[in-house]
Amino acid sequence: MKQEGLRSQTGYHRRPGHYSSRPAVVAPNHLQRQFTVNEPNKAWVTDITYIRTHEEWLYLAVMLDLLSRQVISWWMQSRIDRELVLNALLMAVWRRQPKHEVLVHSDEGSQFSSYNWQDFLKAHRLVPSMSRRGNCHDNAVAESFFQLLKRERIKRKIYHDREEARRDIFDYIEMFYNPKRRHGSANGLSPVEFEKQYFQRLKSV
Repeated sequence: MKQEGLRSQTGYHRRPGHYSSRPAVVAPNHLQRQFTVNEPNKAWVTDITYIRTHEEWLYLAVMLDLLSRQVISWWMQSRIDRELVLNALLMAVWRRQPKHEVLVHSDEGSQFSSYNWQDFLKAHRLVPSMSRRGNCHDNAVAESFFQLLKRERIKRKIYHDREEARRDIFDYIEMFYNPKRRHGSANGLSPVEFEKQYFQRLKSV
């Protein structure tokens, strides 16, 4: 590849000017890379990425359920602030309506270490868990989803504007990834089909 002047597509580099600072609140790493769980709404993982558009950046926050790898919620906006992740978390709680405590794993980013985030978790019986600083492997499932999104849909695109990017990402998540994208961790099924079979098994017991 070097001789031919070719380079691999490995995703985006960290945006210039995105520097870390000491987080306001740090939670223990309760997840400890235990990415296999035996029921839905036991552990959710969340993270943020950004997408290039000619209208500046679009930021995307997602929440995935570890059982099926389903994207249970997402939020997109033009600012990378705590509202971005809080809206994704609110959407997850509204959609899933968990009946017991759920572990919510994130990195130590300022959005996730804010007091607003922590207060919302406590009010909804959600238990915070955080990756060790600078260790992306602690949140590998969320990282893996973003790699799939960028490799299978975004590739080298630069969208005309944020609205075009929103439509395309919505289509990828809700029309392809959740209902159709097969996963080895889900026995070769899509996230939606894997959860469907899980609940069917419960009814037959």
